[in-house]
Amino acid sequence: MHSKNSVIFIIAILILLALTWSCRKTEKVDSSPSIVLSFSTDTIMFDTVLASVGSVTKRLLVYNHNNNKVVVSQIQLSGGSVSMYRINVDGIPGFNFQNIEIAGKDSIFVFVKVTINPNDKNTPFIVSDSLIFTTNGNRQQVQLAACGQNADFNIEKTLKGNQVWDSLKAHVIYGFLRVDTGASLAIMPGTKVYLHKKAYLAVSHEATLSINGQWEHPVRIQSDRLDPYYRDLTGQWEGIYLERGSRNNSLNNAIIKNGNYGLILDSLVPGSAPKLTMDGTIILNMVYDGIYAYSTSIVSTNCIIGNCGGAALRIEKGGSYDFRQLTVGNYWTAAVRNIPSVLLSNFTYDTLGHKIPNDLIKAYFGNAIVYGSETDEIRLDSVSTASFAYMFDHALLRTSLKVTNPSHYIGCMTNNDPLFLDVQNYDYEIDSTSQANHLGVPMGVIYDIRGILRPDTPSLGAYEYFKKP
Repeated sequence: MHSKNSVIFIIAILILLALTWSCRKTEKVDSSPSIVLSFSTDTIMFDTVLASVGSVTKRLLVYNHNNNKVVVSQIQLSGGSVSMYRINVDGIPGFNFQNIEIAGKDSIFVFVKVTINPNDKNTPFIVSDSLIFTTNGNRQQVQLAACGQNADFNIEKTLKGNQVWDSLKAHVIYGFLRVDTGASLAIMPGTKVYLHKKAYLAVSHEATLSINGQWEHPVRIQSDRLDPYYRDLTGQWEGIYLERGSRNNSLNNAIIKNGNYGLILDSLVPGSAPKLTMDGTIILNMVYDGIYAYSTSIVSTNCIIGNCGGAALRIEKGGSYDFRQLTVGNYWTAAVRNIPSVLLSNFTYDTLGHKIPNDLIKAYFGNAIVYGSETDEIRLDSVSTASFAYMFDHALLRTSLKVTNPSHYIGCMTNNDPLFLDVQNYDYEIDSTSQANHLGVPMGVIYDIRGILRPDTPSLGAYEYFKKP
């Protein structure tokens, strides 16, 4: 019995010695001057960062591919404590670190972020620095670069009088920006408008919003998070509200994306002109509706609405609408979508659930494409006590509706894929073999969204097909 216990004891001692020897072997520090580190990237790039607004945090992995432990004698920001960059090494913030150990065949994390200081430049500018690693006398660098942009900040602000925003600086909205009663806001070509989380833009009674972009220099309205992860992320701000009685609003060559709603239009004041005219405007990536129009009026040409979790175009409680050369492409994948892309209604509900009718005087869709991933992308919802006038005139539709009634459908085609070039990247141009090519008739919209002259038999939608050289 004693002999057996002795054998077990000796084996345990040998295992312990082996483990101790193994640990000591891995703990050996390699001080060779030939030791170099490896990095997950040689340059950490930040997309446009608004002045005084911090960036996202980016991660750098620092590898020791050697068998033995190394000691990095120094990790430092070249710019030191005055650098616009800040780093965190394995959970510890600072700008200069000494004697950082990296075990053999192991790595550490370095986290980097940047906050840009404003300067006197109106155009974007580059802010550079570097991370310096010194190991056994060897000096290695990882470059840091960020594109900075000065901005005007509007924090829960109400605009009075006639205001003009130009493209010299970005314009950032926190909380809300309200165009006050009787005031106006004109936004010039190339201007960038960024909205912080939960922010919105509202246009009051008798106020006016005019967006005056150009195809080459559109007005961009989107979230203030500009890094790649947020570039196409929905729900980052609330929406644009054209409130009851706002008037003479116009959106020309605007790109509106990544909110909860694109546009919400409340009702007209009796006897007023169209509440909104739109040309060449693109609305993308909305959690709910691209356009929610309530008993109002819209005149639209060459517009695109895509990728909405609700309706691309929701018309409720009637009104008057004219959409020509419209493209709707709704291939929402972030969640289940139970609402069709185009919803037309001539009523609403009161607080008790009773239907309140109102005339849908006109809902005209000429040379339009309404398509998406659902079986039925059009819903007609009406009561007989109010007029319900709608017309699809030369359109390509995804629907199970019978399109034979000439009072509502002229020259329409159903359930033929329009062959958009790349719906995943929101490219709604049509392919050369699309059924939408040359299916239209003249609508008075002479040029497409890019300024290309339309032929006598134009294509459907906002883009005219043409063979690229």
